[in-house]
Amino acid sequence: MSDSPTTHLSEQECWSLLADQELGRLAYHLTDEVHITPVNYAVDHGRLIFRTAEGSKLLGVVMDSDVAFEIDQVDDDAETAWSVVARGTAELLEGPEAREVANLRLRPWIGDEKVNVVAITVTEVSGRRFGLSRPWRHLRRHG
Repeated sequence: MSDSPTTHLSEQECWSLLADQELGRLAYHLTDEVHITPVNYAVDHGRLIFRTAEGSKLLGVVMDSDVAFEIDQVDDDAETAWSVVARGTAELLEGPEAREVANLRLRPWIGDEKVNVVAITVTEVSGRRFGLSRPWRHLRRHG
């Protein structure tokens, strides 16, 4: 058994964590810059689905479909954390495809109307769990 504070998650564990969460970070290209933004999402048959309004995020994924997506969490005990990264191809869903995802747990968190539906077809997913030492938590304040 390894004494490493880091363990790799299986693909199934990664998908389970992705399905349990609803907020992640989308990394996308826009011209010659990389952007990252939070999005609420849902998992649907090996894809990550999110809604977006017109703007730089939509323009970015339409112009360059190569994206990455990340979720993470520090567990309640503050002794462990995990991170999952998915890479894939984003596409704007239209017509029947966009309507098919209407029953997913996917509604805007803020009042903005987000009518565009984007699907990320995941080509690679990986994750790690970390044992945290966080030595600063044990230091006492002086004075």
